[in-house]
Amino acid sequence: MGKDAETRFYGATVVGTPAGSDKDNDVDSLHSEEVPGRRQIGLISAVFIIFNRMIGTGVFATPSTILSLSGSVGMSMIMWVVGAIIASAGMWVYIVWGTAIPRNGGEKNYLEYLLRRPQFLATSAYAANGVLLGWASGNSIVFGEYILRAANQDAPGQWTRRLIGFAGITFCFLLHGTRLRWGLYLQNVLGTLKILILLVVVITGFVALGGHLKVPKPNNFSNAFEGTTASASSFCLSLYNVVWAFVGYSNASYSLSEMKDPKRTLRIAGPFAIGLVTVLYILANIAYFAAASKEEITSSGTLVASLLFTNVYGRKAARALDVFVALSALGNVLSVIFSQGRVNQELGREGILPLSKLWASNKPFGAPLAGLGLHWAICLITIFALPPGDAYNFVINTISYPLSVINAVIAFGIVYLQFRPYPDWKKPGWGAVAAAAFFGAANVFLFVVPLTPPPAGGEPYTSLPYWTHAVAGWAVFGIGFVYWLLWAHVLPRVGGYTLVRQKEISSDGLVRNVFRRVKN
Repeated sequence: MGKDAETRFYGATVVGTPAGSDKDNDVDSLHSEEVPGRRQIGLISAVFIIFNRMIGTGVFATPSTILSLSGSVGMSMIMWVVGAIIASAGMWVYIVWGTAIPRNGGEKNYLEYLLRRPQFLATSAYAANGVLLGWASGNSIVFGEYILRAANQDAPGQWTRRLIGFAGITFCFLLHGTRLRWGLYLQNVLGTLKILILLVVVITGFVALGGHLKVPKPNNFSNAFEGTTASASSFCLSLYNVVWAFVGYSNASYSLSEMKDPKRTLRIAGPFAIGLVTVLYILANIAYFAAASKEEITSSGTLVASLLFTNVYGRKAARALDVFVALSALGNVLSVIFSQGRVNQELGREGILPLSKLWASNKPFGAPLAGLGLHWAICLITIFALPPGDAYNFVINTISYPLSVINAVIAFGIVYLQFRPYPDWKKPGWGAVAAAAFFGAANVFLFVVPLTPPPAGGEPYTSLPYWTHAVAGWAVFGIGFVYWLLWAHVLPRVGGYTLVRQKEISSDGLVRNVFRRVKN
């Protein structure tokens, strides 16, 4: 192949692309490299992929934190409505991107399309975030904790919780890696169970509103805005917690190559999931406030849902709730590892990771077993290597922080493309652009707030500075930048070689990029 068919970038060469072209990053190219023969995700499964990621344990516990920070029942409810609006705008952003580039990998593809120069820098920064952070580790431990609570083990040892969490995430890894269809069925079952749990919570709230309580009626709605905080930092931190309770609306975008009619499915599944979760979240909060006083909710130190069940049905019913919370956490782990395994597979197909052929593979069960295993291994490090307390909380907070930065970039990217579109970009309507601008601003807020001093009593750590996880989140992107600099620039110069990218079709039908070293 002649040199006129090569493009050089920091010591690397792309083969098969005219000089100066962005062909490998256009919509048609990104759309064409699909996962062969695996369109097993229908509309119902897509809805539950979103449900399981969104509904973890936050809605059962977070309301106490939000009430403490907002100061009143009325303001707390407003925070939940604002959070729902932000999540809806985020869903719109992911629908725009997902229908433009219906391929596995989610934000990886959107960043590659947007940030084309320097080539592979955006991919490397995203890879550090996707590969190095144990997204499924937090709810794995929560699963272990609530299994033990259900067994009347109120003060279990740290290792017991971790071992049960290990068993839970290992089960999820093996199921998704060896029996894709069974994994989807179980996700659907657990997603249905989560909805039923929330419906029981809502019905219990109506029972409480009817006066059927084992405690005095709290009358929280009489002076709903009494005690509203005047602290801007408390308000910001309250909204921050609400928004994270809605995270997961993007989950279907990681498996679009495996989705039947992905554009139509995403347009239906996304809004339906967001709408139903929003209604259930708001009604669940009304239920909590109908059954327990403000003081009980803010000082209990337990699941708010447990207070609801205890005050209406008694302690035995609250004990039964622990089983359902554990299953809710397991459903979240199933959904997270399902998505992150596909992110790892797409990064492997890009060819920039060490052992890329392994991570890109679909063998031997027609599922990304290696990509799932990579995320499983990172989660095990998080689960077992970190002591409880500040170190563990720091890592969990660091995992969530970079997502706000990525969301801001892809949201403002839609705004940018509306005014300076690439030749192959189909402009969305102005409603989508307005939603993207709003969502981008909301995510700037989310990654700026952790850098500002929290209100008294709102510090995330006992001994670490409040900003530690925010700085660490930026450091994760820094690791990706250093890797890119070494891999694509420094090592080729020092070694006297050029990286040449070629496309390869593996025996399982997957198209992937391969970089070969050619001596200068």
